[in-house]
Amino acid sequence: MPEQARSRETVEAILGATAKLCVRDGVEKASTNRIAEAAGVSIGSLYQYFPSKEAVLAALLERHENRMLRVISSHLVDLDVEDLPRLARGLVAAVLDAHRVEPGLHRVLLEQLPTTGPRVVDRAIEDLIKNALLRRRSDVLIRDLEVGAFLLVASVEAACHQAVHDRPELLESDAFLDELTDMVVRYALKPKRRGRAV
Repeated sequence: MPEQARSRETVEAILGATAKLCVRDGVEKASTNRIAEAAGVSIGSLYQYFPSKEAVLAALLERHENRMLRVISSHLVDLDVEDLPRLARGLVAAVLDAHRVEPGLHRVLLEQLPTTGPRVVDRAIEDLIKNALLRRRSDVLIRDLEVGAFLLVASVEAACHQAVHDRPELLESDAFLDELTDMVVRYALKPKRRGRAV
């Protein structure tokens, strides 16, 4: 057990050092030698856990996405899927909260690493939205629920990514949450069903 704990600590030190170097200097300058030095481990120890810089970056990306997923999952537990305006607000709040997890690192990963395909968290939210809209089909404007759920998630994600890149203060703004929620509700629901989620 102590050996396993030391291994976890070493891996975390390597990933933490990689994150700091990437945010400060960019991905290109985060060489394995610099990562090892910043983590306080030998280059041999780094290679014991990661065969290459690409492997370190892949593990860092996975760690970051898992942290975001945990934040979103904690929000999803309490969402009322029967009240669509409140559901919309809860989902937008969850995505905003997830983008507050190391926003500097998130920006670097978005800009400097190739895309890795659809994230598990996005698909989970799409399914939740699609199923909630299906249960309240008579209140919903969207014709194709699968496409609509994709557009809703993609729109909120794009707005959050733009905020991370250009206006990080918006991630803490109630006005940003309100306007994103209204955008989602106006797109998804018939006017008489929209209300205002608070």
